[in-house]
Amino acid sequence: MNNNNKVFALKYRPQTFKDLIGQETTVETIKNSIRSQKTPNAYLFSGIRGVGKTTIARIVAKSLNCANGIENVCEENMCEHCESITNSNHIDVLEMDAASKTGVDDVRDLIEFSRYGPTSAKYKIFIVDEVHQMSKAAFNALLKTLEEPPDYLKFIFATTEIKKIPITVVSRCQRFDLSRIKSNELFEFIKKINDKEKGNVEDEALKLIVKISEGSVRDALSLLDRAVISVSKDEKVSLSMAQKLFGYFDKSNLIELFKNVFLGDEKKVIDIYRFIYDQGIEPKIFLNDFLELLYYFKNISHLKVDGTNFNLNDSEFNSIKELSNSINNETLMLFWQFTIKTLGEIDIVSNQHLAMEMFLIRLIHLKEIKSLKNLEDKTYNLNENNIENRTVDTNIVERDQVDFGNKTIGQIKNIVQEKKYSDKETLKSSKEISLNLKNLEELIRLCSSKKEIKLKYELETNVNLVSFAKNRIEISFNENLDKEFIKNLTSKLYEWTKNRWIISLSKKNGDLSIKEKELMKKKELLDNAKSTKIYKSVLEKFPDAELINIEIKKENNND
Repeated sequence: MNNNNKVFALKYRPQTFKDLIGQETTVETIKNSIRSQKTPNAYLFSGIRGVGKTTIARIVAKSLNCANGIENVCEENMCEHCESITNSNHIDVLEMDAASKTGVDDVRDLIEFSRYGPTSAKYKIFIVDEVHQMSKAAFNALLKTLEEPPDYLKFIFATTEIKKIPITVVSRCQRFDLSRIKSNELFEFIKKINDKEKGNVEDEALKLIVKISEGSVRDALSLLDRAVISVSKDEKVSLSMAQKLFGYFDKSNLIELFKNVFLGDEKKVIDIYRFIYDQGIEPKIFLNDFLELLYYFKNISHLKVDGTNFNLNDSEFNSIKELSNSINNETLMLFWQFTIKTLGEIDIVSNQHLAMEMFLIRLIHLKEIKSLKNLEDKTYNLNENNIENRTVDTNIVERDQVDFGNKTIGQIKNIVQEKKYSDKETLKSSKEISLNLKNLEELIRLCSSKKEIKLKYELETNVNLVSFAKNRIEISFNENLDKEFIKNLTSKLYEWTKNRWIISLSKKNGDLSIKEKELMKKKELLDNAKSTKIYKSVLEKFPDAELINIEIKKENNND
């Protein structure tokens, strides 16, 4: 195959240690061990995708078998060993993918093959990619050979999930954890390739590629390859074009949206969000990018323009820095908590797009509240004697005179008006809720009042109650129950009641869930109704009629 026709990830795959980037410590250690002839029985390379695990494995195989030795490993005019290893057809260097060779029989064949010495090279080498995919029995079958292999045999393992490999295997290997490639180093690397290929990709677009690749060289090369072939020779790949090409929206749009949240301009906020949504951005991705922006607003004073992993360009960095001086940290932390909560609730909403618009509208209102404690103080510390006649002054700020400080911005008032509370009644009801949870129904009502929609949903739908006692709830196992349910409910109960609750799973069969009871009751009502003369007479006149629901109306008794 013509080298010019290869994709960049293969065309520019390192062939020697000199070509590798970002793994200097690992390279030096391996070279020293080969020089001193103290190579281990097995190497284990771990790290994320595309940082060079399989590439280093092949280079190690070359270095051990090269006819010219470790100091003069072939670069251009390759010896027969290096050329065969490069083309993956060396008779003594076997590459296998553990994802397709997972069984104990495959390992037995490998062990049987290892009994024979190398045919032409110095070492027989087995390179096993994604080794964590092997079965437990396969690992056990390999242990003895791995610990005491013949002198001519070497194993090289590569994995992206080191925790899935048994510790007995890891302890028999010399382990190397390959790090993500640093942003500046990866940028310089793909910039050189872009110049070499005469690609018209601008530096800002290259920085976006580095950001998306998250330290993976292979990902960066694949994205660069895509960018280079997307335009003709006379065109350039700008940042905006790269954002469209890779499905990323301009962060300046998000900064503008954030600014209008503080201006209280609901229409502009929704318009900007819809523009972002129309570009194909999923709500979850939008929320995660929103969290990232909140992080930058909070910590922009500690960051440098060239030290943000290329997540921000110069203009975005300066815009955030300018706005951050006018936004207090308490508001940012409140936004952070609310966004995290929305991320957890987004999966139970059928129309996520509408939910996101409501999320942004609620943020406009939340911006007024410095902290939840302040809100509680304003609600509960009203003077009982003056509450009937109390009025609240509200500062309406014109949009062209906005101050992002502690002033009230937009059209929202500081304290809820027209709704009148009594100190004693409010505190009393709060105390009753926190101390007198007697059954599951009260707990569900509490979750509803606290706006914990996801907990309420789980309690109603997937909880089969065994017992409900003071500070103790016992439920039977339900595979549909959210994995974080017990942890989240325990935390919230402690927050609400100031008492520690024990929530345990029981082997006993619990009661039907509330939703199941409602369905059974509905079915019973339908069955009873279908046995009545009225229903039968309706069917005689309308054979296609079907009874689908029954509503019981309560009559007012004025006696």
